[in-house]
Amino acid sequence: MGSTYQSNDTAVSDILKGIEQGINQLPDFQRGWVWNDERIRSLIASISCSYPVGALMFLEYGGDNIRFKYRSFTGTTGRGKPDVLVLDGQQRLTSAYCAMYSQEPVPTQTAKKEPIERFYFLNIDMCVKSLNDRTIDRYDAVISVPKEKIVMTNFGRDIEIDISTRQKEYEIRMFPLNIIFDRSETAKWRRGFNEYYRNSPDIVENWDRFETEILDAIFTYKLPVIKLGKDTPKEAVCQVFENVNTGGVSLTVFELVTATFAADDYDLRTDWYGRSDNGIHIKGRFDRFKMKEEARDLLSVVSDVDFLVAATLLSRYYQKKQGGDAAPAVSCKKQDILDLDSVDTR
Repeated sequence: MGSTYQSNDTAVSDILKGIEQGINQLPDFQRGWVWNDERIRSLIASISCSYPVGALMFLEYGGDNIRFKYRSFTGTTGRGKPDVLVLDGQQRLTSAYCAMYSQEPVPTQTAKKEPIERFYFLNIDMCVKSLNDRTIDRYDAVISVPKEKIVMTNFGRDIEIDISTRQKEYEIRMFPLNIIFDRSETAKWRRGFNEYYRNSPDIVENWDRFETEILDAIFTYKLPVIKLGKDTPKEAVCQVFENVNTGGVSLTVFELVTATFAADDYDLRTDWYGRSDNGIHIKGRFDRFKMKEEARDLLSVVSDVDFLVAATLLSRYYQKKQGGDAAPAVSCKKQDILDLDSVDTR
């Protein structure tokens, strides 16, 4: 592949801290975060059991080859230039960050794709029981509540769960997951919890098991990380991204070129497809060309990648014409398309 890579296990706490600080970001060609409430709970349960949840793929940012536009993870405040871009792991890391690091409610969705906002808690008693009783699924100990932290039943007439204050968290023994990577906040919560129960030996013993076998398992959890070097060529990034995202939509050359051009403040997608402004669609070049009668039939079967192929052939033709035998051959392989300059498509 003509690039270097490293492979090592990295603490999830360090990765999430990097997301918060903007050190770890996403390439702009990544799709949005889409995991629902059930998948987030399942991920938390797996991490709390120290089960593997798959490797991550990072790409060092800043080399001559890698100049993609980048963006922060959902829910983060970290900005600035990243050290790495996450090629594989966006869904898992966004879910972990939002549920276990951010102080804001998690903007997720139901299984029916209805938007909801949630906070996540661990039922202390159920977690401890699950250590000895294999019939108890750890997933059921991960509690999801609305942003008000009150669960209503009977069409909103009855309160089933109310953990809207620290005292109420102590009362029904629900630990808030969004403080788990903050050692001082966790210690403060533990002191308040023990004081609430007046240091009852049974309660303290139960908490000690919960902290040692559940919280520590999450805090020390590590993920295998493969990090590609900054010398990785763009066509290799495209191939890697397609290989690790076989369950999703393939990354097209158009998207990769668009991400590259965006680093030069040129939005190829908007230029080609247009944009919406205050509810009004402003046509891009593709729409404007289609309006011409002589181009209508031709463009009905032309894709955005076809457009880049044509631009590549035309650019290479002029280079060959001007440079003669010393100029590169006229071709339109993936590498040739990825070597396009933004002026070649304008």
